[in-house]
Amino acid sequence: MEKVIIIMGVTGSGKTTIGQRLASRLSLPFIDADTFHSEENRRKMSAGQPLTDDDRLPWLNTLARELGGMSSAQGGILACSALKESYRSILSSGHSLPVIWVYLKGDYDVIRQRISGREGHYMNPILLQSQYDILEEPIYGITIDVEQSLEEMEEALLTAVEV
Repeated sequence: MEKVIIIMGVTGSGKTTIGQRLASRLSLPFIDADTFHSEENRRKMSAGQPLTDDDRLPWLNTLARELGGMSSAQGGILACSALKESYRSILSSGHSLPVIWVYLKGDYDVIRQRISGREGHYMNPILLQSQYDILEEPIYGITIDVEQSLEEMEEALLTAVEV
């Protein structure tokens, strides 16, 4: 499969979990965008300060380069919030393979409940509202309801991306 699959959504929507599962099933490399945040960005998010577009730009450019490397190979999967269309535009540029966008959509209260018990993640749960505030839902790609089971989400994605 020579495609780049970008799984997007707010924090706590399941991007990493679904991305890793899909990568394993499709034998594709997986990148978690969170691992590419600068220490300064991590500190800001831990302190409950939303990132600005200027904070995100170097991170997005790094991710675009990583995707370029994936596309020169066999493709791969990226888990990334990609909340705005301008961010998705950066991530879609600089590589030759088609991009399949997957939006993990969930109700604010459902996601808030999920992240309230999450441990070991630098993202302060107080930032969830700021993510919904800037979220520009895509009108293209595949939309998956996060209230489904992991297995249902995975099967729906496998069916959709194999087409």
